[in-house]
Amino acid sequence: MKNTITLLFLFTISISFAQSSTRKADKLFDRMWYKEASALYEFELNKIDRRNNSSIKTNDSTYVKLLKRAGDSYFFNTDMEKAYVWYDKLISEYYTDVDAEYIFRYAHALEGIGKYREAKRWMKEFAKRTENNDDRSVLLNQKTLTIEDVLDIEPGFVLKNISVNTKYSDFGPMYYKDQLVYSSAVDSSNYHTRIYHWNEQPFLNMYLGKLNAIESDVRLIEEFSKSINTRYHEATLSFSPDETKVYFTRNNYDGKLERDGKGTNHLKLYSAELQKDKDSLPIWGNIKELPFNSENYSVGHPAVSPDGKLLYFVSDMPGAIGATDIFVVDILDENINKAIKDSTYTGYSKPRNLGEKINTAGREMFPFITDNALYFASDGHLGLGGLDVYESKIQETQFNKPVNLGAPLNSELDDFGFIVNEAKNKGFVCSNRLSGKGDDDIYSFVRLELEAPLCEQSIRGYVSNTITGERIADVKMSLYSENGTELETTTTNLAGAYQFDTVLDCNTKFKVIADKTGYDVKEKPVLTLNEKGETIVALGMETLDRLIVEERGVLKIKIGIIYFDLDKSFIRSDASIELNKIVLLMTQYPKMVIKIESHTDARNSDDYNLKLSDRRAKSTRDYIISQGINAGRIESAIGFGESQLINKCKNGVKCSEAEHQLNRRSEFIIVKM
Repeated sequence: MKNTITLLFLFTISISFAQSSTRKADKLFDRMWYKEASALYEFELNKIDRRNNSSIKTNDSTYVKLLKRAGDSYFFNTDMEKAYVWYDKLISEYYTDVDAEYIFRYAHALEGIGKYREAKRWMKEFAKRTENNDDRSVLLNQKTLTIEDVLDIEPGFVLKNISVNTKYSDFGPMYYKDQLVYSSAVDSSNYHTRIYHWNEQPFLNMYLGKLNAIESDVRLIEEFSKSINTRYHEATLSFSPDETKVYFTRNNYDGKLERDGKGTNHLKLYSAELQKDKDSLPIWGNIKELPFNSENYSVGHPAVSPDGKLLYFVSDMPGAIGATDIFVVDILDENINKAIKDSTYTGYSKPRNLGEKINTAGREMFPFITDNALYFASDGHLGLGGLDVYESKIQETQFNKPVNLGAPLNSELDDFGFIVNEAKNKGFVCSNRLSGKGDDDIYSFVRLELEAPLCEQSIRGYVSNTITGERIADVKMSLYSENGTELETTTTNLAGAYQFDTVLDCNTKFKVIADKTGYDVKEKPVLTLNEKGETIVALGMETLDRLIVEERGVLKIKIGIIYFDLDKSFIRSDASIELNKIVLLMTQYPKMVIKIESHTDARNSDDYNLKLSDRRAKSTRDYIISQGINAGRIESAIGFGESQLINKCKNGVKCSEAEHQLNRRSEFIIVKM
């Protein structure tokens, strides 16, 4: 889009060269006459190259600045093929010295000529140079989306170049009644001798075109409005829902082009109302400048919401995240305006930036809003080169993450100015792709009814003890649908983690149930996330009783130490107090079955300890049975002597009494409940 994009929002770059031979080129560049400036920069560079070949070297800093300016002249005019030539020379010869910004522009130029693999490599270098602190490096290097992903988007549009396109710029379509209004530099006005030096084309005006029956082509009728069209640029407009008011973009113009202190002519937004002239014919009158315009920054590209309450626009005003951002204001009637104390502008609220989900460090432009989505052009989100068209779905008044609409709607060059009748799946888009008739062309399109891409969620998670925080293994995990149908079961691994093979649709209700012997059953209703990926469900479980603990995956009844007299196995009164706790627990859970294991320390002989521990185990069993517990509920009562020490205190190792005591223990293992 070798004129329109730069015409509608680009910063000037003020670099003054010491050499007087480049002053004219600099002045042209600062006035944004890029086409003429690029020719002079190329002339100077070629002259220097010839001089260098004659062994008369030029100051490197001067040469570098010329390379930058030559590349920028084409980059800002969106001629990526020629921008690549000079950026490539700049990067090749002065790679270590150039700013990160030129690495980015070089990568963008590579994208613009279809060299995606090289562009990706240089974007990685840009990310490295900026230490990932620039939003553009994050967006273009994110792991979740690559250029290959964009290239693989299923084609969803059929495009047709329409009849009214000329060799000049034709862009900015907007529906008006059953017709189409668009902007064109067609050389057919009374001011055809006035040429815009940016690209040697006539100034832009707005025209009215008649749609054919199937809305796939347009026939020029006439100028849209003689009262709106001036001697300078008018472009991109939007109507109120009742089509009695129009908002449009115009140069900062008051009889002549007004420039700021740097010689830049900014853009402004204007409104006009449908009135009747002296012959009762409709005419656009009461043309007003919108109150948030400025002499110091640009405001343009209006888009009115379907309910007429919001006005979206593009600006580089203070508060912009990148080169140009999309902002929004409330359109207020007079009574509402008086009631809002913080409203600075009559009829409108203060401008609000749409935020980092939509806006980037690059350029966001040409918004179009429907009830369902915001469409816009951007070179800051991951794309195919130049400006690409993106769709951000509206969900509960919030904008979702923008999605690239893919080829063939988007191309290696600039694609922008998207409008659509969503009910008919038809619309228009603009592009300066090489297959067009001229500079920028308008294309009609049919949006194909594609099957919605599957949005699925896998389900995984982990289970832990609510009290101790330890992960729990061998938990039976069950996945249920919203209506209670069991879909799948699995068990947690040694780390307490689980994952179901079943995948669910996004935004779907389901339930997970965790069940393990000795624990309260845990049930958790969940809603899957609303984007492709996985939903993680963490559950906490508690044992049925505080006496029940899990040690190394084994459920045990934990009571105080069971003491026996020296060389004895009868149950002492203090031991019976602890054993009664087991009796009570087994009474509360009549299906509980246990086994008893008794252990000694390493002192005395192995055989002696084995026999002593076995007597103590069986004595313990007999006591529990004597308290009314059925013998069948004690699976076994075995002594292991000193064969299962839990510390270093084996034969011949000197240990303290406390260390030996740890090995003298009775364990009550839960077999089932």
